[in-house]
Amino acid sequence: MKKTIGDVLRFSFFLGIGIFFIWLFMRNLTASQKHEIFQSLKIADYTWIAVAILLGMLSHLSRAMRWKILMEPMGYKPRTTNVFMAVLIGYLANLALPRLGEVSRCGILTRYEKIPFNKSFGTVITERAIDMLTFVLLFFFLLFTQSGRLNIYITEKIYEPLQRKFNFGSEGDFYMIAFLLVFALFGIGALVIIHRKYKHTALYKKFYNLLHGFLEGIRSLTRIKRPFQFIAHTIFIWVMYLLMAYVVFFSLKDTAHLGLDAGLAVLIFGSVGIMVVQGGIGIYPAIVSETLFIYAIAGTTGYALGWLIWASQTIMILLAGVFSLLLLPVYNKHSYDKTGSTAEENTIT
Repeated sequence: MKKTIGDVLRFSFFLGIGIFFIWLFMRNLTASQKHEIFQSLKIADYTWIAVAILLGMLSHLSRAMRWKILMEPMGYKPRTTNVFMAVLIGYLANLALPRLGEVSRCGILTRYEKIPFNKSFGTVITERAIDMLTFVLLFFFLLFTQSGRLNIYITEKIYEPLQRKFNFGSEGDFYMIAFLLVFALFGIGALVIIHRKYKHTALYKKFYNLLHGFLEGIRSLTRIKRPFQFIAHTIFIWVMYLLMAYVVFFSLKDTAHLGLDAGLAVLIFGSVGIMVVQGGIGIYPAIVSETLFIYAIAGTTGYALGWLIWASQTIMILLAGVFSLLLLPVYNKHSYDKTGSTAEENTIT
């Protein structure tokens, strides 16, 4: 009962944050601007939403095949269909609560493929480590290639408002640099204090173990039997992620001219929003709107496009996840006997 109440409270908390960001963005809009958003959603070409959903399904299929490669060194070879449905159900679970998806998909393989939970969960940590590394590399690539546009955005949206508010004047650059240095030193000092004072607490150990698992996941890649296929799947997954955002640009006339550079920016900054708020509800469209400001897209148009991208990804997860939940027990109904003797069939000899 306590766990159920806790899950409901966590879900309500993230939903509340999402609603807050919707209100935060919409509160200063005029009636005309709100009408522009709804009009953009109304006239959008939803064919491109279907294309984005198809690309998303391909990325999840590739993720399932990559996950199989990670399990091979342990001697397991689960069926692709089960792994694919486990991935889809995992994404569905993650819409509700953080990290629930990783637990769910590993539990599915334990039940239907007789793979020990702790072993499959270790491969999930490796997956998360690789995806985080890829994300960081893409983030710095974006900063390097789009530095000019980002500098304009920072100047117009952050630096100039701060300059007007605090009256930096001609010494603004000096104060800004000094502020950043003090902030960096404060951060380093805080980390040292936290390490010394709280290293014996359960919360500290939890974060330490998470970091340790991240590093262990990276090291486990040396045991992969098909490294080139693993790399190919990783590249394919992120290319599909990029295209999932990019193709939705064509659904609106005002964004159809944007290139892959804008798609990469939406992918990176939008992913940050999904990390901050579970499922990205509310915050994702706002981040897309701010991101596309860099590419001279009106805020209302960018906001509408953000909802289209978010909706395409969320609808895909909901439909595919629910379908997998219904199909999984039917598909496996006659696959294994009650003794679990067929587990050997899924082990590489």
